[in-house]
Amino acid sequence: MSETKLGVSENIAGLLAYLLGWISGIILLIIEKDNKFVRFHAAQSTVLYVGLFVLNFIIGFLTSIDYIGFIFALISLLITLVSLVLWFFLMYKAYKGEMYRLPVIAEYADQLEQKF
Repeated sequence: MSETKLGVSENIAGLLAYLLGWISGIILLIIEKDNKFVRFHAAQSTVLYVGLFVLNFIIGFLTSIDYIGFIFALISLLITLVSLVLWFFLMYKAYKGEMYRLPVIAEYADQLEQKF
C-alpha cells in the first residue's frame, strides 16, 4: 500500500474518508490529489452522506404531518440505522484495502472525483 499526502497508508486514509461523513470526504478530496483509492472513498463518502443528510432533512419535515407523521418518523429511524451500518461497513472495506462500490452512489462519486 502506498502512502498518502496525510502521511498514512492509503487504507487508513480511505477509512478516514468515512469517519466524519461528508466533512472528511470533502477534506480528503481537497488534500489528496494523486491517490485514486483515497479519492474514490472520499468522493463516495461525500455523495452518500450528503444524500442521506438531505433525505433525512426532508423526512424530518414530513414527520410533522398529522396521521402519517409516525410513518415518516419510522422511515427516518430506518435511514439512521442504515447510515450507521454503512458507516462501519465502508470503513471496514476501506481499511481492508477494498474499493467497494455502492450501487448508484459510486457512479456519482466517480463524477465528483473528476470535478475535484
